[in-house]
Amino acid sequence: MRRKIHKTPERLASVRIDAVAAEGKCIVRTDEGVIFVENPTGGPGVAPGDVVDLRITNTKKQYREAVAERVHEWSSVRTEPFCEHFGTCGGCKWQHIQYSEQLGFKHQQVVDHLTRIGKVELPEFRPIMPAHPTQYYRNKLEFTCAEGRWLTTKEVGTNQPMDQRAVGFHVPGRFDKVLPIRHCYLQPDPSNAIREAIDAYVLQHDMTLYNLKMHTGFLRTLIIRTADTTQQVMVTLQVAQDNPELLNGLMAYLQTLFPQITSLNYILNTKKNDSYQDQEVVNWAGKAYIEEQMEDGGDRPLTFRIGPKSFYQTNAQQAYNLYKVAREFAGLTGQEHVYDLYTGTGTIALFVARLAKHVVGVEYVEASVADARVNAQVNGITNTTFVAGDMKAILTDEFFAEHGRPDVVITDPPRAGMDEAVTRQLLKAAPERIVYVSCNTATQARDLAILDEGYIVTGVQPVDMFPHTHHVENVVVLTKR
Repeated sequence: MRRKIHKTPERLASVRIDAVAAEGKCIVRTDEGVIFVENPTGGPGVAPGDVVDLRITNTKKQYREAVAERVHEWSSVRTEPFCEHFGTCGGCKWQHIQYSEQLGFKHQQVVDHLTRIGKVELPEFRPIMPAHPTQYYRNKLEFTCAEGRWLTTKEVGTNQPMDQRAVGFHVPGRFDKVLPIRHCYLQPDPSNAIREAIDAYVLQHDMTLYNLKMHTGFLRTLIIRTADTTQQVMVTLQVAQDNPELLNGLMAYLQTLFPQITSLNYILNTKKNDSYQDQEVVNWAGKAYIEEQMEDGGDRPLTFRIGPKSFYQTNAQQAYNLYKVAREFAGLTGQEHVYDLYTGTGTIALFVARLAKHVVGVEYVEASVADARVNAQVNGITNTTFVAGDMKAILTDEFFAEHGRPDVVITDPPRAGMDEAVTRQLLKAAPERIVYVSCNTATQARDLAILDEGYIVTGVQPVDMFPHTHHVENVVVLTKR
């Protein structure tokens, strides 16, 4: 029988962190190659300029992975995190880095991806567009209600019995552990108050929360949506058991305590996961939607109806700035036939419609297309057509013949970017301009390399949508060669 060999983890002392890398990790460059440094759960995080001791956790052919075990020298780019949950809940991972420095890192990420992956001719980049505000900017949060509370190091040290119920966020890497949140800086009032009220009601009425391992319990999730311009509030509860008495008591409690809730809903989900796009939403009180408004360059603001399942940019104020950039890059004069690919609920399509001759929105999710059509009707916009279907299958010569070839294409794909077949179809359609809105500049750069066959990049505008995270949006305009 062979004896197991236990390797001692490799450690590196007093190493300076060089920069940030993809997915919010930090990077150290050594003679032996690159080391990617994780921010460990519960720690203070690492920042470029820190001098730290590293413990190697994984060795690959091209790189190594490590965690910081001790900090000898703090970086000058650091600042004091404002949230007591920083380092544990897994959100807002860059709170310890000054916002101006965050913007610099994000801008550089866009530059690196487009130059190193895309390898195409590029113009001078516009400076990254900062977000304002940098706290309480989200219009949607989903809290998990679970029996499986995460205990902090301090709580473990007390050796006191703790109630296992928690309303909060999953701890990174633990599907079964939820950190109870006392105050979250992501969503404006009354988000925190609603969550605290749910927490208090659960304890007062000894309500069971969902056990993510055993799949037992009543209350699963709390979803709160707020509208910045109209101040409307939507609350949707997801429950795992058909218990009208329990449900009605909780819903009536929320309705009485928070008269500002304009849409109160619930979902009975008996599946073993919390995804609810395939589940029925029951409107318990108020309207089945909330409304957000956005200027569109016309005589009156656009109004978007947002249902419990609707997609809407989670930072509405910065989405407005993002759409203005896309509209500017589109260069519309009122004569253009525009295609809006991955149109979702039609926000960009409707935003540019009054400056175009006609807009065709294409989207895979049929429910989103239905929302887009409703939003067009609500706003009295008649020069739009919304089509549901698989993008790579639907964009054929026959489709172009039926709906007209585009003069301008606006595309806002998911993080995976555009399917190569879609990119090739755009080359065949040969619009004068393509405006590419991206939430993942690595896949955007990959797609730009293909489009380079027929187009040149003539404008690049990075936009910060999510302060205190590594995520960055980017808008590129391509002009036909």
